[in-house]
Amino acid sequence: MVEAVPVEAADGAAEAGEERPASPAETISEPAKLLRIASMVRELLDETRQASLDEAGRSRLTDVYHRAVGELREVLSPDLQEELGELAPPLEGVPSESEIRVAQAQLVGWLEGLFHGIQAAMFAQQAAARQQFEELRRRGLLSQNPESPDARP
Repeated sequence: MVEAVPVEAADGAAEAGEERPASPAETISEPAKLLRIASMVRELLDETRQASLDEAGRSRLTDVYHRAVGELREVLSPDLQEELGELAPPLEGVPSESEIRVAQAQLVGWLEGLFHGIQAAMFAQQAAARQQFEELRRRGLLSQNPESPDARP
């Protein structure tokens, strides 16, 4: 079973005890699929930088690009789908090499930003879990030794 990975902003509001405004949860339902597509798109970008493409190659690359964006949409929450749609518009007809490169670079950049967001969310979750563990540990030690100097209010 694959679980959705939340992508949250690490703004410190939860640490300060402040309420966060309700916002739609940014999630990724299939992280492994996302990573495979991102790797493929990055490799294609590298290949298009090194080779000159004829019309058939550009047409095929356009098809692959559209399929990759479609596959990405399937694993993203609606808000991330909307963001992807704004930053990775469809290519029309048979685009030039430069149009393909720019579109792929935009997609790779967006994916890298998404990965950084995931990493930041995971770091924030780990820090919060560590803080909760330390608090539970401290309370447990205090309840076992109520006369310690830390037990005073």
